[in-house]
Amino acid sequence: MPAKGKAKATPEESRDGVPLTHLDEPLFDGAEATKRDLVEYMELMADRIVPHLRDRPLSVIRVRAGQAPFMQKNLPSYAPEWVESVSIWADRPKRDVAYALANDRRTLVWFANQRAVEYHPGLMTTDDPAHQTHLILDLDPPSDVDVAEGFQLAVGAVHLVKEVLDEAGLAGAAKTSGAKGMHVFVPLAPTDTVDVAAATRAIAARAAAIDPKLATTAFVVEERHGKVFVDSTRAGGATVITAYSPRIRPGVPVSFPIAWADLDAVTPRDFTLRTAPGLLGDRDRWADLMPQPQTLAADLVAEGHDIPIARVLAMHEGKRRAAARRQS
Repeated sequence: MPAKGKAKATPEESRDGVPLTHLDEPLFDGAEATKRDLVEYMELMADRIVPHLRDRPLSVIRVRAGQAPFMQKNLPSYAPEWVESVSIWADRPKRDVAYALANDRRTLVWFANQRAVEYHPGLMTTDDPAHQTHLILDLDPPSDVDVAEGFQLAVGAVHLVKEVLDEAGLAGAAKTSGAKGMHVFVPLAPTDTVDVAAATRAIAARAAAIDPKLATTAFVVEERHGKVFVDSTRAGGATVITAYSPRIRPGVPVSFPIAWADLDAVTPRDFTLRTAPGLLGDRDRWADLMPQPQTLAADLVAEGHDIPIARVLAMHEGKRRAAARRQS
């Protein structure tokens, strides 16, 4: 339903039966692309994107003209009835959230028409909500460096993670985040979520220990001192940007799979809404690079259970600092 007091936009054309509007408006400031470009990209790439979103609760980041981007978790009431959804209880708002399931091209086209630029699926599927399908490391470079330098630092940290995975007998795949960072995914056989989270912490700690001048597991930004944050918190109810998703960044880069051998030869600007389809051809490189599901070694899981959860540590530290400020 249109907002109260606003006239409903007249559809200019349709794709997959989805009425489209305002197609030639700029997508966002600095995008160098229009809403039409986004719709056409999502339509063209649907066969590559849908398999990585299928049956996963989806959050999107939308950007309206003249407004700041915002994350949308709850499927709006005006969504077409054919957009599939799943209802999941959320502890923080203490209510059920109706997450969309982007299971077909038409749903992606509809979201693109809603100016949904970024696609952040959950780590579990509706078929098996108790087990996340991948162990994920997020390599996050410092915010005060430019894209090129930040990406080089993130790639260096990816090499550390790769070394740890090799030693642990695990195989994974890497992709750009679409910003300055990198992601490493390790596909898993069904494993308890708490054990996945523990193993993720252990891998992050081992990677940071190889080169503590480059990498850190410090959750608090002020404690990272210009190092790459090896983020081990992508577990449980977290989300992660999906492969091939555009990002709300200048030039609209996309999250793109990179072979291990090519890590040092690429930049995030190589992979954009305009270039990614031509680089892929008919292939799904993310599927091609992904190993078969694996089982986590017991010693890795046990090591991780002895490592405190970074977010919890940060919360307690924040409370301690707040108490110290009150006392002073």
